[in-house]
Amino acid sequence: MATRDLADRAQRHPEKAHRPDAPVLRKPAWIRAKAPVSEGYRQTRQIMRDNNLATVCEEASCPNVGECWAKGHATMMIMGEICTRGCTFCNVATGRPDPLDAFEPARVAVAVEKLGLAHVVITSVDRDDLDDGGADHFARTIRAIRRRCPDVTIEVLTPDFLRCGARALEAVVEAKPDVFNHNLETVPGLYAEVRPGARYFHSLRLLQRVKELDPTMFTKSGIMVGLGETRPQVHQVMDDMRCADVDFLTIGQYLQPTPKHHPVVGFPTPDEFAAYERTAYGKGFLMVSATPLTRSSYHAGEDFARLRAARLAQTEPA
Repeated sequence: MATRDLADRAQRHPEKAHRPDAPVLRKPAWIRAKAPVSEGYRQTRQIMRDNNLATVCEEASCPNVGECWAKGHATMMIMGEICTRGCTFCNVATGRPDPLDAFEPARVAVAVEKLGLAHVVITSVDRDDLDDGGADHFARTIRAIRRRCPDVTIEVLTPDFLRCGARALEAVVEAKPDVFNHNLETVPGLYAEVRPGARYFHSLRLLQRVKELDPTMFTKSGIMVGLGETRPQVHQVMDDMRCADVDFLTIGQYLQPTPKHHPVVGFPTPDEFAAYERTAYGKGFLMVSATPLTRSSYHAGEDFARLRAARLAQTEPA
């Protein structure tokens, strides 16, 4: 990564200026992604620009952006590009967000239609400045997509609604996304450093509450590894998720955006990721993606379609 690029990224995070620089380690060969240069990538980017939409693919510097955008897949990030939290792992800018755009849900639906998506992932920044954390905006976005693209399956990746009443989560669930995702991100022992504005057991309870509100809704969560966690700690998070009846699990490698962000402590090998996947399936998850390049929405549509097909096959008469 070029020095100028690192400096430009660091300017997006004034809240991290007090942190000492941590060396950005050289990535091993198994997590190097191809540069985004295809025509499909350019077309997807233009659709996002034409509809004035942000994507977590760009804001979080996802290593898979070239592959996904080449296929017309993009994770829409609603409610602006500025987050009210300052997680030390995250490359999304922190600060005071702009007011919500009432026309954004309709623009998201238009982009979903133009991209020809079969499955769409909708995520957002944290909006602690809003009474409902942006829950109603999520619900309106889901309904706008349903009206315009009724056959598209919808996955939401929501904030934790930590400072909101129970009605916030209920509003999102009532809008009937096909998959409700909220990432735990890391093991509880690292929350004070990695997610200082969040609470591990609140996030876990959020996922459990989704199932209580709608037992038919699929739930999903994910963590990063390479932040300093141990293998037993990862296994405990798996157990906690299963106690909350979480269906899908993603595990991916943490990549340090700038020297001011939390350092990468290690690079688990592909074999170690495969071992995590086997363990997770043994604990009862319906679907697991555990690879160095796994991200919450990476291959989300393909994975969900495969699971639905398997479910349908089980219910068809012999």
